[in-house]
Amino acid sequence: MGWIEPDHPALPLATQCELLGLNRSTWYDRATEPSALNLELMRRLDEEYTAHPFYGSRRMTAVLRRSGYAVNRKRVMRLMQQMGLAAIYPKPVLSHADPDHRVYPYLLRGVPVTGPDHVWSTDITYIRLSRGFVYLAAILDWYSRKVLAWRLSNTLETRFCLDCLDDALRVGQPLIFNSDQGVQFTSTAFTGRLAQVGIRISMDGRDEPMTISLSNDCGDRLNMRRCTPTAMTHWMMPITGCTGTSSSTTTSGPIRP
Repeated sequence: MGWIEPDHPALPLATQCELLGLNRSTWYDRATEPSALNLELMRRLDEEYTAHPFYGSRRMTAVLRRSGYAVNRKRVMRLMQQMGLAAIYPKPVLSHADPDHRVYPYLLRGVPVTGPDHVWSTDITYIRLSRGFVYLAAILDWYSRKVLAWRLSNTLETRFCLDCLDDALRVGQPLIFNSDQGVQFTSTAFTGRLAQVGIRISMDGRDEPMTISLSNDCGDRLNMRRCTPTAMTHWMMPITGCTGTSSSTTTSGPIRP
């Protein structure tokens, strides 16, 4: 990448990429890495969201401006979307599903959870690192609050959620599996894997804040969101089973209390 000069007077960027055998999209992906200012803003947004998860983009913008950052709401909205942050309160749309994916009904309204492996739930959150963020998918048993499996990835592709599900199914199987309507969980691959082993599928609809609090509990029980980068590095050092592709990297490992 260091050999490419985007402002070279004689060689266009396309020609330089062709000479190096490099796809132009690879260069553009590298060129759009977060700036130092954006990383700083994302760090502040993460801290504020941890303390006040009910803050939306308007209040986040006001907080940043009071701290001396000359930002507008549009930039804050873009960064919050990139980080997967949304104010936690009952509202008409909590997650955007793919219109081509089947959405299953919510099966848990008024249903008492009577024991382990009655209901499992899953969600995705993020972990702040010194240079950016990674995404955490975790599966939780509703009754015991035990974290059954987790995976880390630097993209929001379905694959790492499916790998997390396979990890959990190696240790047990629930009667009901609940998720939100995110594209990862409504995908044919994910729902098909649940249906294959006879698990009933439940998905959050409107005004289902209970699942939100449980999925937040996933992050808190793993002590991930509030970890410092140094502690996070130490915590992950013994973990094995890393796999990588050109587009993403996923990590899994044993759950520590």
